Amino acid sequence: MKLIKNYTPGIAITIVLAIIAKLIGDIIPVGGGVFALLIGMAVNPLLAKFDFFKTGIKFVSKQILRLAIILLGFSLSFPQIFQVGKYSLIVMCFTLLAAFGGGYLLGKLLKMNWKLTGLISAGTGICGGSAIAAIAPVIDAEDKEVAYAISATFLFDILMVILFPLAGKLFGMTETGYGLWTGTAVNDTASVVAAGYAFSDAAGAFSVIVKLTRTLAIIPTVIAFSFVNARTGTRNKINFKKIFPYFILFFLATVLIKSTGFIPDNVSSVITQVSKFLMIMALGAIGLKTNFKEVALSGVKPMFHGFIISSLVVVVSLAVQLLFGQL
Repeated sequence: MKLIKNYTPGIAITIVLAIIAKLIGDIIPVGGGVFALLIGMAVNPLLAKFDFFKTGIKFVSKQILRLAIILLGFSLSFPQIFQVGKYSLIVMCFTLLAAFGGGYLLGKLLKMNWKLTGLISAGTGICGGSAIAAIAPVIDAEDKEVAYAISATFLFDILMVILFPLAGKLFGMTETGYGLWTGTAVNDTASVVAAGYAFSDAAGAFSVIVKLTRTLAIIPTVIAFSFVNARTGTRNKINFKKIFPYFILFFLATVLIKSTGFIPDNVSSVITQVSKFLMIMALGAIGLKTNFKEVALSGVKPMFHGFIISSLVVVVSLAVQLLFGQL
């Protein structure tokens, strides 16, 4: 009974926050998670005074976050990878290289914390807040770093939703070419949907498939970052069992289950919606734990970093398609 009493207030506040953020996210196609984070940060000074919220908020920011990522696997299947074709995988390889390679070099140039740099690159190259949230625990990132990484991609997402359809028409892109460009270059899933379907239904459907396939990059990226974090600042032998992010195996298992066709599409769709809501809850919890003043101390460098890397990914995606004649 005491356990329930300790967890309930914090969990309840994140549910309320997630509902509000989702409603806003349905109106403004940038994703409810971003608004949950921002609202949480705005409410933090008030809730920080009450200790009875802390246990539940911490539980949501850690355990519910992992559950959301695991359930996200039900939105993917390996046949989707084959459906999007070899050219989309080639484009994704180049955009991921641009995001992480360019992000690393720019981060060094700006003398930024490598964890913050990695989070921004992951959010830009893979899938926005979901990738940032998945990587944060394995590199022991602070809540303020997670908040800033998500915020760094927020404004650019809004611009892409507006500018991508206009650019696609201007360039005379095909539906497949535009869908591939949007799916590989736009960060958040909600933004991909908005930008994709603004061009055409066919382009929108294809862009979503490409975007979901990008999500699979979470697996090797999380594992790679767990090793990088383990090696940073130590020469001791790495304990693989200790650092391996086991929740990612459950994520892979849900993808495999979805790939078998055993679960009906309507059921997997419901599970996916639950996953997205839990993700919004988790990001809201991170916001509730984050003091805006501490985030502001990071200055403008992370925002500049996010803008440059997002721009680089957009250009690289377009350039690779031009190279292979896929537009």
